[in-house]
Amino acid sequence: MKSTIYLVLSAVTLLATGCGPKNSTGKISVPVPVLVAVAVAKDMPVMIEPPPVGHVLPIQSVTIRPQIGGIIASVNFREGQEVKKGDLLFSIDPRPAQAQLARDQALLQNAQIQFVREQKLFADKLISQDEFDTSKAARDTLVATVQSDKLTLDYCAIRAPIDGRTGGLQFHEGNVVKSPDDVLLTINQIHPIYAAFAVAEKYLPEIQQQMRSRTLPVAASFENLTGSPPVGELSFVDNAVDTTTGTILLKATFPNTDRKLWPGQFVQLALQLDELTNAVVVPSQAVQAGQNGQFVFVVKPDQTVEQRPVTALQTRVTNDNNQKAAFSDLATQLGTLKTSASTLAQASTFLSRTATSSNESALTVTAGSGAANGTYQFQVSRLVSSQQAISAGFANTSTAPVGAGTISEIIK
Repeated sequence: MKSTIYLVLSAVTLLATGCGPKNSTGKISVPVPVLVAVAVAKDMPVMIEPPPVGHVLPIQSVTIRPQIGGIIASVNFREGQEVKKGDLLFSIDPRPAQAQLARDQALLQNAQIQFVREQKLFADKLISQDEFDTSKAARDTLVATVQSDKLTLDYCAIRAPIDGRTGGLQFHEGNVVKSPDDVLLTINQIHPIYAAFAVAEKYLPEIQQQMRSRTLPVAASFENLTGSPPVGELSFVDNAVDTTTGTILLKATFPNTDRKLWPGQFVQLALQLDELTNAVVVPSQAVQAGQNGQFVFVVKPDQTVEQRPVTALQTRVTNDNNQKAAFSDLATQLGTLKTSASTLAQASTFLSRTATSSNESALTVTAGSGAANGTYQFQVSRLVSSQQAISAGFANTSTAPVGAGTISEIIK
């Protein structure tokens, strides 16, 4: 914005060297170009500025490893597939486990028969206590062995322990895997999902105070985001401040049903701490600093200005390519006016002809609040009347949404 003003002043200086009415000092008098914006009263969220950058984390991440070794008999999912808890993922060849179970079940059956015999003999006092206890222990050992064989057979079917999305497949059908070293797969739960970020410790008291009475909304944005940004809520505050950085770790939980957020992704988080009701919002460039503090120039109804003191409560920085383009276009046009001799000649002729005209205006950009859609309208007034246009080719009107590209100041 400041560079635009400088360009405007340069253009007027060049125009002044042409022709036009002179004031009492003998200098050519031309209007001074200014940028005028309308102060808007609106509800404004109190955000942490600048927005912290964080990364996305799965709520749960499970690494799948085999509990027994063997040959993978089948893979029952596709890489990147959504799975539910209990879904069959892998089958390990069960035949060795089945054979071991059958063998131990036969041994158990024989030990059970032997124990029954020993029990009757012990009741008739035909065998010693030691012989009876040995028979019972052999039977009980085989009972445990059979239970272990059944568990081993169950391990041949590897199932999803959580709902989530599968990652890359490390072993395929026919591979031999070893327990528990080989990693078969990783499953990440992506809805809901976390976004972890850190903020300066000075915000901690306000965050704690607000969380006692309500949930704090958090919006996530990232490069090439389409549609509205994902919105979640602050769900975790770490139990200690990082002494090396002076920051506190926070986590926000997002439903992520549309899967816009992905584990490992870097995002910019907008954490809303509070909301100011009917706050006065002006462009940041309008707030100046003087010996007595901050102030703005206010345009009065008689088209003169006065200086008023203000206090800036918060500065909001956003990035809107449309507004950047609008002001860039204005700067380009002013540069054309500055360097084009033919344009200056036409402008000088026009100024000398209409210097006293009541509708004469210097190059002015006015910004008026738009409709409920939250837009500002930027209008470039030309250095000519409605019947004549100079060759600089100024655009009449360009409209851009408020948001990125502008720096707004909340004042009181």
